[in-house]
Amino acid sequence: MLKVLRLKTGAPLELFNGDGNNYQCELLDSAKRIATIRVLSAKANPTESSLRSRLGIVVSKGDRMDFVVQKATELGIHEIYPLTSERCDVKLNAERAEKRQQHWSKVAVSACEQSGRSVIPRIAPIQSIHQWISEVNADLKWVLHHRASAEKSPTEAQSVAILVGPEGGLSETEVELALQHKFIPTVLGPRVLRTETAPLVALSVLQQRYGDFTLL
Repeated sequence: MLKVLRLKTGAPLELFNGDGNNYQCELLDSAKRIATIRVLSAKANPTESSLRSRLGIVVSKGDRMDFVVQKATELGIHEIYPLTSERCDVKLNAERAEKRQQHWSKVAVSACEQSGRSVIPRIAPIQSIHQWISEVNADLKWVLHHRASAEKSPTEAQSVAILVGPEGGLSETEVELALQHKFIPTVLGPRVLRTETAPLVALSVLQQRYGDFTLL
């Protein structure tokens, strides 16, 4: 507000704190590093999807996870679970894993600002794929892998969970575990999608089918 936008005393602001509201505010005073504001009113933000969506995705190298967190937030995701798997190439100690989680949370906050959301998706600590598969609950659970034969999904769902593997794909053991926990094997089309593309396509399809996306 102060260094980039260079706002002056009396400037109107719209802020959010993650509770689902937008706050109309006024800048009362500004110092070199501190801005003092007054909240004038609060209004519920209607941008949250009624479809509760959870994404479990194996951590990938580089900025691919940043991209997934950013775009999934724009698409209305509620919870993101970074996972480790048999073919995961990323190895992080506890300290680095915590720092990555904090970084992805900041990416989600920035994506909320850009997309107009006022509820910040939860970025869970990194956990094993076996733990997540065993614990996640949803009306509809998809495991994405290109070797799947398409199965029919239910006509209605209020919550969904999507499992996406690394670039090398999920192992047969991991796929079998997912099937044992009622995940539906899903293929999104004839082309193989990258690990950062597949969850975004899946979220878009699910928002169109069960959520708040509309096509005229």
